[in-house]
Amino acid sequence: MPFKSFVPAPLDQDTYANIFSYISLPLSRDIGHPDLDVVVMGVPFDLATTGRSGTRFGPTGIRQASSQLRWEEKRWPWTFSLSEQLNAIDYGDVVWELGNAHDMFKVVQETAESIIEAGKQLVTLGGDHVIALPLIRAHAKHHGPVALLHFDAHTDNEQDPNPVNHGAMFYHGEKEGVIDVAHSVQVGIRTEYNYQTHPFKVLNADFVNNEGIENTLKEIKTCVGDKPVYLSFDIDCLDPAFAPGTGTPVMGGLSSNQALQIIRGLTGLNIIGCDLVEVAPAYDHADVTSLAGATLVLEMLHVLAANKKDL
Repeated sequence: MPFKSFVPAPLDQDTYANIFSYISLPLSRDIGHPDLDVVVMGVPFDLATTGRSGTRFGPTGIRQASSQLRWEEKRWPWTFSLSEQLNAIDYGDVVWELGNAHDMFKVVQETAESIIEAGKQLVTLGGDHVIALPLIRAHAKHHGPVALLHFDAHTDNEQDPNPVNHGAMFYHGEKEGVIDVAHSVQVGIRTEYNYQTHPFKVLNADFVNNEGIENTLKEIKTCVGDKPVYLSFDIDCLDPAFAPGTGTPVMGGLSSNQALQIIRGLTGLNIIGCDLVEVAPAYDHADVTSLAGATLVLEMLHVLAANKKDL
């Protein structure tokens, strides 16, 4: 049951009023509340971007678009009300020294560690994809090396010694031993990588489009097994027709419906944390990308709720 101290006033449920938080979740930093399950946190950072900048506005764009999602008491096709199964807050955005990427890494990791150590699950809104590295470090510190379930057009495994590169963070995660490579899988890939030396299992975009949702989920679950899973979703996994507002759009990706079905199918996996990154609202005149990001996050929350419900 929801805890009353975190339930917003009915006035806050109006579609267009008081759009301060993700799906009108209470704005709070009381991560010690005993009934709290999930913390939604924003990281408005894009200094590691190699393509078009603008993902620093991603967390705000996702929150604004989520106003279109907060009126449903029970979301199709789920059979339960999210608020009855999961108690969540919006932590707001973390703040670091302006222009200092290394300080961002430190602040994000320390904040994530405090949330995880408090026994809460963390869902993070980006920001460019490099924010996944300090987040994975934090989760691995508590859970050990994590299985990475990564949705993207790119593998983000460039062998760049510079960690402040949103195309290299999983290379660094592999080298640091915070990612369990043998149980990690990347979905939707459709850009070049070294097929001979690439360490992660890849289900490329053609595999998903040609083999379908059922086979994709089967491959994911076989690879991941019962390992603790960190779910990282780059919005450019979607085809630009469904998500034009991103820094590095690549044709031939997943549809929004495919992505939603796959995320829904992840119930039962030991998902310990999630992120949704690379939304750059300025490149999308109709907020389609922000809405896609907000909707995918909502599905992630329902998966966490379903897993809790089945315990």
